[in-house]
Amino acid sequence: PEGEDAAGLSEQLAILKNTHISMKTTLGIDIGSSSVKVSLLDVETGRCVASSTNPSQEMPIDALRSGWAEQDPEMWWRYATEGIRQIAAQYPMSDVRAIGITYQMHGLVCLDKAGRPLRKAIIWCDSRAVEIGAEALEGIGRDYCLSHALNSPGNFTASKLAWVKRNEPKLFGRIDRFMLPGDYIAYRLSGEIGTTESGLSEQILWDFKEERRADFVADYYGIPRTMIPDAGLSIGIGARTDQATEAALGIPAGTPISYRAGDQPNNAFSLNVMEAGEIAATGGTSGVVYGVVDTPKADPKSRVNTFVHVNHTAANPRYGILLCINGTGILNSWVRRHIAQEKIGYAEMNALAEQAPAGCDGLLMLPFGNGAERMLENRCTGTAIEGIDLNRHTTAHLLRAAQEGIACSFRYGIDIMRSLGLRPDVIRAGRANLFLSPLFRRTLATLTGARIELFDTDGALGAARGAALGAGLYRSRDEAFASLRKLEVIEPEAADRDALEAAYERWKKALEEHLQR
Repeated sequence: PEGEDAAGLSEQLAILKNTHISMKTTLGIDIGSSSVKVSLLDVETGRCVASSTNPSQEMPIDALRSGWAEQDPEMWWRYATEGIRQIAAQYPMSDVRAIGITYQMHGLVCLDKAGRPLRKAIIWCDSRAVEIGAEALEGIGRDYCLSHALNSPGNFTASKLAWVKRNEPKLFGRIDRFMLPGDYIAYRLSGEIGTTESGLSEQILWDFKEERRADFVADYYGIPRTMIPDAGLSIGIGARTDQATEAALGIPAGTPISYRAGDQPNNAFSLNVMEAGEIAATGGTSGVVYGVVDTPKADPKSRVNTFVHVNHTAANPRYGILLCINGTGILNSWVRRHIAQEKIGYAEMNALAEQAPAGCDGLLMLPFGNGAERMLENRCTGTAIEGIDLNRHTTAHLLRAAQEGIACSFRYGIDIMRSLGLRPDVIRAGRANLFLSPLFRRTLATLTGARIELFDTDGALGAARGAALGAGLYRSRDEAFASLRKLEVIEPEAADRDALEAAYERWKKALEEHLQR
């Protein structure tokens, strides 16, 4: 167009360019030990419209001694805010109606009276408190502890704090509050200190029999009750953002933080695993199988653990039985760095592993090299490679042996869960991390006899969906999960069953020999 028509069109285009079409959104923040992911959910469509993962390389984990693992809480906050700002460059934060947070479980963050971290956080895979937890189980009384807390105090948050009390008494004396990693992010966004009932259970500070905080654990350890934050529900408004967050990030002050859950209960929530008998799995740094029951159950050996699930209420109880294997994805990552020497990506590595036969011609790996393993009764066995034939085995065999060894560890743990009454005929998972590998998926399905269903979701998106449900932006769970897409179904591979079953028996025998050493 020319003349007046051209001028009019230019004016209209300028107006459109500067016109903001409001979209109701929620933010999900996932605080992992490798990275921090932030996702933005369009509530109306249920779609993830933007996401950001920081840093580009894995976050460092400080290990000053064998079995230790620490991270700086300020590092989590820095990458969370960086991710939010990256999304804010595309979508206005003024449209955010609620925030959900998921996080690495069992970590310990200690704050002084000014709300500043007093030390680096002792994170989930740190093993320093194992002996303290074992002492507490006997000191409190094994029967009482297992009937009320359903778990040994083990290596969980309360035991980590007891380690600080015993080994860093001056620092302990300066602690005003302690909290989980997700509670710390909620605090930075809101200025409010709190936790959830599910969070208390993962700290071994929940009394399942009395349906209240387990002060008997804190009292045994000499932890002042005033240090423990008040607890609310996982799905519901627990805090609201403050003016500092609005000034720094553009999220309106008063925005509800309406969902908070540890990474494994959240993974189950993300997959709509909410009812008794349903099973979820993940294969990140650690491998997890998480099954929901409606009756609290304890493993006498605490090889698997029971926590309050995100939708638990006293009237409609829901508990999560969690199997955690520390050395899974981290083994796959180690193999890529040191065997594949980072010359190929994971997709190429998976394709190369397919060149070796099922059972790896007798080569096997035990993937337990990332701290004490709960399902092995808190023992550190280390990773082992056995059966190498220098004339037959290749890089492909080593790559496949790693994935088969991880799948065998899942099978070993699932057999423990079966002994507690869970029947995992179907396992739901997000298509991420180890579940991106077709080989791993087939091997796991074949070894366990379970059908695997893959869904288009992840932790940050699940937290954003939980925030929308907790803030009342969705009227029901059915509405919240109406857009959840099933991507693929993997059935057990009959042709590989005999070879893999024989490999598993060799693997289990090797593990038992290691445990006896």
